[in-house]
Amino acid sequence: MHVEKNQIDAHNQQLLKQHKRQFEFVAENIPGVEKVLEKLVAFQVAIPSWALGTGGTRFGRFPGGGEPRSLEEKIEDVGLLHALNKSSGAISLHIPWDIPSNAKAIRSLAAQHGLRFDAVNSNTFQDQPGQKLSYKFGSLQHTDTAVRRQAIDHNIEVIKHGMELGSDAITVWLSDGSCFPGQLNFRKAFQRTLEGLQEIYAALPDNWKLFVEYKAFEPNFYSMTVGDWGQSLLYATKLGPKAYTLVDLGHHLPNANIEQIVALLLSEGKLGGFHFNDSKYGDDDLTVGSINPYQLFLIFNELVEGMDARGMNHTSDLGWMIDASHNVKDPLEDLLQSVEAIKIAYAQALLVDTPSLAAAQEANDVVKAQEILQQAYRTDVRPLVAEARLRAGAALQPIQLFRDLRVREQLIKERGEKAVATGL
Repeated sequence: MHVEKNQIDAHNQQLLKQHKRQFEFVAENIPGVEKVLEKLVAFQVAIPSWALGTGGTRFGRFPGGGEPRSLEEKIEDVGLLHALNKSSGAISLHIPWDIPSNAKAIRSLAAQHGLRFDAVNSNTFQDQPGQKLSYKFGSLQHTDTAVRRQAIDHNIEVIKHGMELGSDAITVWLSDGSCFPGQLNFRKAFQRTLEGLQEIYAALPDNWKLFVEYKAFEPNFYSMTVGDWGQSLLYATKLGPKAYTLVDLGHHLPNANIEQIVALLLSEGKLGGFHFNDSKYGDDDLTVGSINPYQLFLIFNELVEGMDARGMNHTSDLGWMIDASHNVKDPLEDLLQSVEAIKIAYAQALLVDTPSLAAAQEANDVVKAQEILQQAYRTDVRPLVAEARLRAGAALQPIQLFRDLRVREQLIKERGEKAVATGL
């Protein structure tokens, strides 16, 4: 299904008068509002191919119908999202779930929707149909050299697929670890994993990055071979200048200070990017900003301040991607909400009076520092985000238009009530 420009224009025309009133009220009190809007228009968030279908848990999955049955339909769905918000201009593929049969045709289809290919993602956390050797006891850490070789070769194959599509990064997340004390020799597991990553790193094209993702627990609950940001940073440092740490907001122990982690990685020049989601207990993969929007704002505050201090481009110098999936929402509506939450937190961070905050910090004026941060956070920036969408040619209210056009019903009509997204 395609959303036509005239449909967006008609939707916007109905809401324009009210929007202008709300925007002018907010913009009047924001110095340099035009620069803020320019940054909001430019900021893009990649959509993961696996989030386009209904998610699930260990206990069940409840598909909603009309889900994408092929890579082509996944690209069409991301194109639909991008037409609605003009902030979803990239798709991140998961291999082998999304191996293109014709890379040239897939790349052309993506271009028709105004999309590029973000980081490609490898998969050694499950066994695929027809796979020769099992990853039950790990992949790059495995005691069997043949299993390690299989995992290395898979990652190199993923890089090759990414090169054909115009991607410039690979994300490696390993489920490797142990469930019980004594099961694993930690030192050997680390060394084997490092040696495997070194081979994968050696296969990177000159302009590529390797993102090492970490996770505190799950599926292994006693140890994870890349269990926290320190371990990821250690791998990335040993690998070389093209290796970076990737932060998934759900991959931490409860109450971890993620904003401090972000600041330190950025300071070291080893922050590669983000997987955005939200959580209450662990890796819940909930809609971004649905549980703790203040933490998301604080993370973006560190990002904006740190990137500006290093002269980095907000749009292109880090990888921005959603990694959320849930089983009680329409996945496309969920993604629209997540992108909106990210843009809101980013906009709030852009409003922080950084010089005044720095002065308050140097003077140990704790109250003033808190007031400066919360002044930005409590500003209703939704009209700014909507104005950025309007200027980019998107819908003022993407979810409202999604529902007004009965998009899910149309997708079910085209694909069927029992259509289930491939790969999950």
